[in-house]
Amino acid sequence: MGTTGEKEIEIREPLIHVGIIQEQPEISFTLLTDYKLGGKPVPRGDYLVRMADGMILFNGETYPEIIFESDQLHDDSFELRDVVIGVGFHWERKENQCFQGGLKFNCGKRGITAINIVSLEDYLKSVISSEMSATSSEELLKTHAVISRSWLLAQIQKNKEIRGDYKTSFVSADQIVRWYDREDHALFDVCADDHCQRYQGITRQTTARVNQAIDETRGEVITYGDAICDARFSKCCGGVTETFENVWEPIPHPYLVGKPDYTEHTPLPDLTVEENAREWILSSPHAFCNTGDADILRQVLNDYDRETADFYRWKVVYAQSELNTLIKERSGIDYGEIIALEPLERGISGRIIRLKIMGTRRVMTIGKELEIRRTLSPSHLHSAAFVVDAEEENDEGIPQQFTLTGAGWGHGVGLCQIGAAMMAEKGYHHDQILTHYFPQTKLVHYY
Repeated sequence: MGTTGEKEIEIREPLIHVGIIQEQPEISFTLLTDYKLGGKPVPRGDYLVRMADGMILFNGETYPEIIFESDQLHDDSFELRDVVIGVGFHWERKENQCFQGGLKFNCGKRGITAINIVSLEDYLKSVISSEMSATSSEELLKTHAVISRSWLLAQIQKNKEIRGDYKTSFVSADQIVRWYDREDHALFDVCADDHCQRYQGITRQTTARVNQAIDETRGEVITYGDAICDARFSKCCGGVTETFENVWEPIPHPYLVGKPDYTEHTPLPDLTVEENAREWILSSPHAFCNTGDADILRQVLNDYDRETADFYRWKVVYAQSELNTLIKERSGIDYGEIIALEPLERGISGRIIRLKIMGTRRVMTIGKELEIRRTLSPSHLHSAAFVVDAEEENDEGIPQQFTLTGAGWGHGVGLCQIGAAMMAEKGYHHDQILTHYFPQTKLVHYY
């Protein structure tokens, strides 16, 4: 509930538009229950939509847009075939997925986009079951319900405020600085993949425990001042969380700051200093997310996530030919042979913000963290918190092998999912977990 003067305003649960399949020439789907199109009934069955002269062709007729409306938003359902999950990651694959609610097809210049129209709380039940195991501990599920709800509502508000001159990159002859965020989507509120939040409809079967966690936190969000918090999260911070503006746009968020992933009053070394970052990353310091407990990891890591064996500390080794070819393919820039990868700036967690790539043909500085991770991996490097050892120099002094040793999995901003799972296991309640990862925030009922 909100107030304006003496008049009380009721805030209701919103409907969310989720982009499931983006810009395809045709999409196959099945209506599992009866729907309506333009007020006319469409019976359950198998269907196909495809592009035809800039329009959507369906059952012999063309439309600029199609909306299959649902009379029973919580009960009607449909299946989309060949939904890509894990876009750009090493476990990328296709699945057939089922969803509740309405189905919208939008026609763009490059293809058709399928959008699920779903209530926010139903959306959350899928997100929680897709982001982690539906059998996770009660306090972890409640924690994630609150931050997923907060993040989504904050993104919807942000989308309304983004101006036409908003920039997400700065490019010059010797520097490329980019970040990747919500503003990539114009046709819907959020996408269904890791770029936003994993949402796999009712394909990831929810449980009574998930439903209870959603119901018991219904409408709960965390706020800072009068605003709903942009509650970010990643798999594993690596021992220290990162500051928002070191990953995304240079706008401070006082509740998204770098801090140790532990509650003891142990001083944290200054990881913006290269020597300290190296010592920290090459060690295995205590933190909530420093765990090999299989039961804890099963709560946070779904089957395809567990294909990643190392996350708190990890190592990648590249031969010279492998690295210079990879960087050229991923960046489109021919650096020649790679002479050095030199960190120029690190964040609070030791994540590299700016990295100088020195080659025999080109020298460039790149950032921010995801640009670095994408450039140095066929999919995504686990994180940008890494140190580089260049080895086996040839007669020209050019290293023939590069070893990258790193910490954490993901951007590290906000909640650390594995750390939160361990906190819940240790008996912390969801409000305490939220306070740890989002300091100076309040837990309130938004609706």
